[in-house]
Amino acid sequence: MPTYEALPRFTTDLDRLTPEQRRRFRQTVMAFVEDLRAGGRFRAGLRVKRVQRAPGIYELTWSMGTGPAGRATWQYGPALRPGTPHVIWRRIGTHDILTGP
Repeated sequence: MPTYEALPRFTTDLDRLTPEQRRRFRQTVMAFVEDLRAGGRFRAGLRVKRVQRAPGIYELTWSMGTGPAGRATWQYGPALRPGTPHVIWRRIGTHDILTGP
């Protein structure tokens, strides 16, 4: 099972989401974790890609229903358990979070 941590800014962003937006994020994270367990090749539907001009930072995009797509930025951190990916969640919200990923 991959390990993770959330930066304070991520937690603040998460608190601003509606309950439905948080539910959709949790569903997306289940698929994300499944792909990490399988070796880190992410399915196309997760739309994982590097953030431009932010080395080592990635974004994950999903539908939040009506309105703009949801996005979360993250990076790999040092493994807490050998051979197990460690994810550091950085930001969550809409496209606006990419100004300070």
